[in-house]
Amino acid sequence: MQKTTTKKKLTTCLPDYYKWTQYLFIKLFEAGLAYQKEAVVNWDPVDQTVLADEQVDENGRSWRSGAQVEQKLLTQWFIKTTNYAKPLLDALEDLPEWYGVKAMQANWIGECTGCYFDFKLRVNGEETGETLSAYSSSPETVFGVAYLSILPSHRLLHGSSSVRSTLQKAFQPGRDSLTEVTAHNLFTGHEVPLVISHREAFDGYLDTVLGVPGCSEEDLSVARALNLRWTTVLETHEDGTQTLINSEEFSGLPREQAFDSITQKAREQKVGGHLTSSKLRDWLISRQRYWGTPIPVVHCGSCGPVAVPEEELPVTLPKLPSLTGKGASPLGAAHDWVNCKCPRPFERHLADHWLPVDVYIGGKEHAVMHLYYARFLCHFCKDQGLVAHREPFWKLLVQGLIKGQTFKLADSGQYLKREEIDFTDKEPVALNGGRIEVTWEKMSKSKHNGLDPQEVVQQYGVDTVRLYILYAAPPEQDILWNVKTDALPGVLRWQSRLWQLVTKLRAARQLGDVPNPSVLKKKELAEAKKIWENKNYAIREVTTHFTEDFLFNAAMSRLMGLTNTLSSATVRLLQHSVEFEEALAALVMMTAPMAPHLASELWAGCPLLLRGGDVLQQSWPTVDPEYLEAPDFVELSVLINNKSCGTVMVPVQVSKDTIRVQQLVLESPIGQKLLGERSIKRAILSPRTALINFLVDE
Repeated sequence: MQKTTTKKKLTTCLPDYYKWTQYLFIKLFEAGLAYQKEAVVNWDPVDQTVLADEQVDENGRSWRSGAQVEQKLLTQWFIKTTNYAKPLLDALEDLPEWYGVKAMQANWIGECTGCYFDFKLRVNGEETGETLSAYSSSPETVFGVAYLSILPSHRLLHGSSSVRSTLQKAFQPGRDSLTEVTAHNLFTGHEVPLVISHREAFDGYLDTVLGVPGCSEEDLSVARALNLRWTTVLETHEDGTQTLINSEEFSGLPREQAFDSITQKAREQKVGGHLTSSKLRDWLISRQRYWGTPIPVVHCGSCGPVAVPEEELPVTLPKLPSLTGKGASPLGAAHDWVNCKCPRPFERHLADHWLPVDVYIGGKEHAVMHLYYARFLCHFCKDQGLVAHREPFWKLLVQGLIKGQTFKLADSGQYLKREEIDFTDKEPVALNGGRIEVTWEKMSKSKHNGLDPQEVVQQYGVDTVRLYILYAAPPEQDILWNVKTDALPGVLRWQSRLWQLVTKLRAARQLGDVPNPSVLKKKELAEAKKIWENKNYAIREVTTHFTEDFLFNAAMSRLMGLTNTLSSATVRLLQHSVEFEEALAALVMMTAPMAPHLASELWAGCPLLLRGGDVLQQSWPTVDPEYLEAPDFVELSVLINNKSCGTVMVPVQVSKDTIRVQQLVLESPIGQKLLGERSIKRAILSPRTALINFLVDE
């Protein structure tokens, strides 16, 4: 369904926005999908804050304070995204191709062939209050579990868990350790011992797994070594098929059917059963920073975590301008926090109007986690009846990175500033004589390879910089920032030619009063028709590039092609053809979104008839109906050994057929002149732009 063109601006740091973030958190909390547990985090002992992995350098130091980062166990909030792993994986099939991101999402999620089951821990038969989720790659064998196994690095052994001391007493490094802690399976009702594994890692990110001796040689070895009992739950028949035994109401079911039945019932009982992979973790959302959105939960000494009532949202941070020092904490002023106004109810019709988002624009570094979390929340909201659509985004524009040149010492890996380097020789060296490695990396303050955009803008102008970025590469590709490359001179030449077109038209119109198309001769009329065709072709292609495939560099190439056509027009055409005027108007209007200042100046300088106001007030140009009725042709760029040699018009219906396009090019004047006597090794037809490249022997 076509949406209206209404625009909406959102500022995510304002309470009016994050009120709804907190509302969603409460919904997740009430659904059992938001929970707390201890987790290992990167701790900066100087700034007294948690750091993301990206804020820790290669030497394990904080990017800001320079302190050696510590690994510390802290209580953190998590969102149980693993419960939605299988639906998120399956839903990818219905989405359009996203620049390879669908495959990245699928790989991030992994094969969802197992699930978690929930257990309550006990010591001497008494509940400890600890709940543990353990992964099983074969959930249909859950009635055959003989023990629960955790890693030596598990939080239960190192955090503030009530069973910590019991587990530490039992732990024997280098061997499987049987403990006095037992785990009550909330699905089967069975109670099994907790074992500390001798292994340093399980598959993927797992730290807790089920031990089923009847289905695994390794689990069998552990059970025998610890003198544990187990139940056989699979019976193999002569034809190789297997059915369940000793599994209560699931006994007698084929193994595949039992898999579905057991996981479904576990989900219904809310004790696990959600299909996920061993490589996927739940989403850690805690932020130990003053500027983070407050989590709307009150920690009661007797009741435990209690969600803030929805009518009291948003929970805002206190305004404390004095807390500007490192490690400053707002906790001392918690009593000053104020209640907020009552929010409006969730408006379903507005959500359904705006979702799914037409275009999601994001960097490729966010192709898995950020995109995955956004998809998870929309799936959850659909299940809650808050929205009609399960997927939040339809189209995806993946931005590449603008990378800067980095210089680091080969021995230590320390990044250097440009002023710390001697560039006098062919190869740069550190001023202290150290050997330097030169690479291109994402711009970062810690790598000293960032660039102040204002400096480039002051040198070239904001429109030129914008055009350079758009022209340097398709949006999904990285750009190695070097304004001395061919892209910038090409952009500067194009801007100059646009200016020359307007100057040329002004000069021509000064020779006569008004255009008079009747004075044009046959050859000039044919030239005017060619301008008309190129104008319509450019409008169609540029509109597609702007709205469908986002190939802004290709859109600029098409505008440059129209510029070339207009530049070759005679003075009489400029004086008397409406086609030239209309084409120039369309050219300036289509340039405006990318270079608004330049386009406004060009528009103001054009002696265009019956056109008022600034270029930004004009409607987007449309293709003439007569052009749509004519045979559809594409202007194809012809390259020979990567060098442009001209263009050839080919029918749209064969424009993607390499053999047919090659034949038409060879039959054209360009082909006969430049390729007729040469041996063609290969012809490469671009799948995305109207271009064919002939590789020939020199």
